[in-house]
Order: sequence, then C-alpha cells, then structure tokens
Amino acid sequence: MELKQKFLHSGLLFLRVALGISIFLHGIPKMMGGVETWSYLGSSMSYFGITFAPAFWGFLAAFAETVGGVLLALGLFFRPAAILLAGNMTVALATHLFAGDNFMVYGHALDLLIVYISLIFIGAGEYSLDKKFFPKIA
Repeated sequence: MELKQKFLHSGLLFLRVALGISIFLHGIPKMMGGVETWSYLGSSMSYFGITFAPAFWGFLAAFAETVGGVLLALGLFFRPAAILLAGNMTVALATHLFAGDNFMVYGHALDLLIVYISLIFIGAGEYSLDKKFFPKIA
C-alpha cells in the first residue's frame, strides 16, 4: 500500500476510534438511566408521529449510541452501526429544530449526522474488523 493510502486509512482509523469512543461515552449514561431516561428520550419520536412505546424508542437510541459507538470504533458491522447512529442524529436534529433551537444548539447533531452519512459511503477502511472478517463488503 502506498504512503498516501496508509495516511488515508490511518486517518479513517483515528476518526472511527475517536468518534466511536465519544459517542459511547454519550450513550452509556443514557443506557444506565433506565426506563425513565429511555421514556424521555423516546418521547422525541412524537415529532415523527410515533407516540407509542417511548421507553422502547429511547432504549434503542441509548443502545445505538452505546453499542454503535463500540462497533464504530472497532470497525465491526460498521455500516449498520453508522446507519443507526445517523438515524439517532436525525431524531436529535429534528427534536432541536421543532423546539426552535438555534444553530449553536442543533449544530452538533447536524455535524454528526453529516459525518455518519459520509462514513456510510466511505466504509470502515483497511484497519477494521470488517476488513478482516468481511473483506468483500468492507
């Protein structure tokens, strides 16, 4: 592999691991918060017309951040994890927009949504578990 490619894949590795750890650290308190926290998080689905089982939706959001962050960092089931996280950020962004928040508040969710969508297209890279175990689809 030429030097330019090594830098590219090293940069992607750094991005994946740093972002994965960061989102995991955001998700773990939500995961540990239990049903009350999950219900609060899941209530955001009402902006999409989904008003049933808020604890279920909140649990899925916490799970996506916690487990998705680990999978992102490892580069394992990378694209499915990035899709879940992009979905999470879509709901977060919509929640802020419907609340009338300004860019300084919703910008973080928008930035992460852009990154996750980009990562879905880019993939996990050479230095990933997907590349090791699923080389044809990595």
